[in-house]
Amino acid sequence: MAILGQFMGWAIALLAAIALFLSSWIVVPAPTSLLLPLGVGAPEVSPFLLLSQGILLGLALLIKFPVPLKTLVIAMAAMGMVLSSLPLWQVPATVRRAEAQMQRLGADYGGQLPPNGQPFPRSRPFALIDLVRGLPEGAIAPERQTVVTPDGAALALDLYQPPIAQGPHPAIVTIYGGAWQRGAPAATARFSSYMAAQGYTVVAIDYRHAPEHRFPTQIEDVQAALAWTRDRAATYSIDPGRMALVGWSAGAHLAMLAAYEPGALPMRAVVSYYGPVNLAAGYYDPPVPDPIDTTAVLESFLGGNPEQLPELYQRASPVFAVRPGLPPTLLIYGQRDHVVQLSYGQQMYERLTRSGNPAALIAIPWAEHAFDAVFRGPSNQIALYYTERFLAWALRPNP
Repeated sequence: MAILGQFMGWAIALLAAIALFLSSWIVVPAPTSLLLPLGVGAPEVSPFLLLSQGILLGLALLIKFPVPLKTLVIAMAAMGMVLSSLPLWQVPATVRRAEAQMQRLGADYGGQLPPNGQPFPRSRPFALIDLVRGLPEGAIAPERQTVVTPDGAALALDLYQPPIAQGPHPAIVTIYGGAWQRGAPAATARFSSYMAAQGYTVVAIDYRHAPEHRFPTQIEDVQAALAWTRDRAATYSIDPGRMALVGWSAGAHLAMLAAYEPGALPMRAVVSYYGPVNLAAGYYDPPVPDPIDTTAVLESFLGGNPEQLPELYQRASPVFAVRPGLPPTLLIYGQRDHVVQLSYGQQMYERLTRSGNPAALIAIPWAEHAFDAVFRGPSNQIALYYTERFLAWALRPNP
């Protein structure tokens, strides 16, 4: 019996050590790209870590095994529970700040119905039950199309059409991230299907990658895809006057550039999930730690450093494209982002609002870069809740 108790004690200790190791990434920044998934994922599964550590603590108190080992297990479980509870403790204040930001969009924000009268799938920004059962993703399969650019390149495009037959529908164009070096339209599939189920036509576009193709190829590809969408609006029952751009990381950077450039195809809204805005500043002031090697990524994208290519760095930075009369912009950043720091989102927000443009900035205190990779996690629950309401407001008929 004593041997069994000792064996169980060591097993519980091992599990407690693993859970504490995972919980530590809620506060410890990932130093390398290999470890970045731990920094991204740990806060998003923190309620599960909290529950598991509570169970381990209870077992340690109930089961008889050597006192020194029991003390170690209790200490590890208790420390892990403190770390794992941090995101949950911050949810209410985060939601209050987000609500205040959204109200700054204007007196007409709030109380707007989604397009075509569809109800929102969720009534609150965060719910533990949604973390367990998952978000109500739409089961809409995309239709693959091809965009041919002016220089003859063939790019993929995935079209998600809403289940509502009557149109024309408002449209969302999504642009994936990947440091301008990797990715495909399918990277936004869960978001695209989720939004299509609410009555939008969602167009997930592609662009060519660095270093084989350097800027401005990427923005030219985005413009070609937008022109393709506009030209086929009638074919796919799209209202060309009610279109929005949504991008992630490098894709958010391209979305902002595409919407802000003079002469751009008119957009009704832009959503930037942790998008770079000032590339020269990012080059000279990378995050610490810097898991993706920011300077190498930027040199690959632009072909050199800011001293060699000052005009190109400025042209490629959305913050310098800000002017009056831009579409409303929703900026969403993780406060613990060690790829694109929150300070750049704040810089963009201040530049937009000083120029008289409607903008809101949602900062999620515990979130790392690419937090929405855990689609049902607390960060994405909050971000998606406000994104869908922002788009319903911006893309409503006759604003």
